Amino acid sequence: MQDHDAITLLRRGDLAGLDALVRQYQYPAVRAATLIVRDRAAAEDIVQSAFLRIAGRIRQFDQRRPFGPWFLRSVVNDAIKEAQRRERYESLDQSGEAGSPAESLLAAAEGDPERMLEQGEIRQAVVGALNRLTPLQRAAIVQRYYLGMNEAEMARASATSAGAIKLRLFAARERLRTLLSSITSESIQ
Repeated sequence: MQDHDAITLLRRGDLAGLDALVRQYQYPAVRAATLIVRDRAAAEDIVQSAFLRIAGRIRQFDQRRPFGPWFLRSVVNDAIKEAQRRERYESLDQSGEAGSPAESLLAAAEGDPERMLEQGEIRQAVVGALNRLTPLQRAAIVQRYYLGMNEAEMARASATSAGAIKLRLFAARERLRTLLSSITSESIQ
């Protein structure tokens, strides 16, 4: 079922429309939220709340625009808020834990055991580095490189200027470059 058809059904009060949207967008939304909040259960709660909220407000949605980016922006914004709230209470010592939900989401190693081990180590380092970014920086990386949003879309989603988004992305990439410099120098040798 196409998004447009699902939205039409939902506007009529038919929950089959919501079911179709959930089937289409739940996985990428939970994945994006998990990468930002670093907690799979919290990410699932964020996405569930977002679906319930859109079901109640579907009449406000402009059907001339694509649903997916609009919905995913909402999820990312909610995930940022939750990550910032959690960051006030969470110790930095917990941020780079191996076996985190974000690490399992990024897992996709194929090939021989030696290559899988190397990819696992790299993946662990990348997740650890992502976890050391601020929630806004993590969200910028997720929006740009996971959700494929351009800077203008990111600016609209966060109700900020394109310049602020560029600065946030630059800072996040520089921080990742610094945190991952040991990996890149090892892979060159």
